[in-house]
Amino acid sequence: MVGQCTKQLHQEYLLSHGFYQSGGAYGFRDQLQDCIGLEYIDKNMVKNQIIKHAGHQFIEGDVEHWWHDESKRGIRTKFSDDRLWLVYITLDYINFTEDYSILEEKIPYIRGRILKEEEDENYDLHEPTENKESLYSHCVRAINISLKFGPNGLPLIGTGDWNDGLNTVGNKGIGESVWLGFFLYDILNRFIKIAEQKNDVDLVNSYNLILIKLKKVLNTKAWDGHWYKRAFTDDGDVLGSIINDECRIDSIAQSWSVISEAGDNDKKYIALENLEKHLIDNKTGIIKLLDPPFENSKLEPGYIKSYLPGVRENGGQYTHAAVWAIIGFARLGLKEKAEKYFTMINPIEHSNTKEKADIYQIEPYVIPADIYGNRNLLRTRWMELVYRII
Repeated sequence: MVGQCTKQLHQEYLLSHGFYQSGGAYGFRDQLQDCIGLEYIDKNMVKNQIIKHAGHQFIEGDVEHWWHDESKRGIRTKFSDDRLWLVYITLDYINFTEDYSILEEKIPYIRGRILKEEEDENYDLHEPTENKESLYSHCVRAINISLKFGPNGLPLIGTGDWNDGLNTVGNKGIGESVWLGFFLYDILNRFIKIAEQKNDVDLVNSYNLILIKLKKVLNTKAWDGHWYKRAFTDDGDVLGSIINDECRIDSIAQSWSVISEAGDNDKKYIALENLEKHLIDNKTGIIKLLDPPFENSKLEPGYIKSYLPGVRENGGQYTHAAVWAIIGFARLGLKEKAEKYFTMINPIEHSNTKEKADIYQIEPYVIPADIYGNRNLLRTRWMELVYRII
């Protein structure tokens, strides 16, 4: 009994803590993404994590971006993708296990003050409600609150859409996300099959119409002639287009055009060809999230611009996104490229000689969340700061 409890506590710890980010909070998106791989170890861990996260959803459909279990306090935000990860992981779990019974699990919501129009977030105590609904209903609420579209017919980005650093692209309620369009398309396309089994006819018809409109917009207004754009700001500026001096191309819009199967066939190949050309740095051995980094342009996309060029979201490698790029190559049947880049980003390939290890400087047995892509610039800026202090 003690051994079982110890095992459970250890599992909980692994899902809620990291050695490099020790705040102790559960991240809604982060832990759901991370638990996908646990299907191969213990599918019940994934099921429990899905149910746990559904219990941190507001009745309106949005969710806590992160929370602390001990205090029941968490942060309500306008991030546009968090709630959709609940649906995505549920679909993935069902596909892996064929356990449709999870959809019947009764789970409470949490209650909290609705954010004001000018308010981006609020940290507060959020108690569970007496009202319990099925996980299926939780998923429907998560999808329906995400069906808000901007001037171009793309989903609203809110205060971030997986890239938390783009927090002022759409915080006025107008900015749109191209990547979120692909992500939403993928979820709708797969959730429709669940709704059909539930004989939820009105929902199926509604979602099918949205799919048609969304695919058309993604391949017209979101396509710049060379690759897929990344986002449109509240002010109507575009990110991730060839016209941009900074953030001319972004990785995840290209990879998800393939993963979602929403991209037109010719556009998908062109998009990944340009991802390879502009974002894969064979010399450094990384796949950049975007390029060129934000630094001097008039665009103010959010705190991403406060990072040095090549650091974290601002043009470094976010490994999650790098893997999506590799999945994109694999799904297009470009097996040699997929294998090449899978090998390239393997940490051991950055540490198999002393010279490489001196540059890499972190454990070769850990898959890092992000890798800085401009070490020389980072060293220069750091030395400048040291000299100023001295």
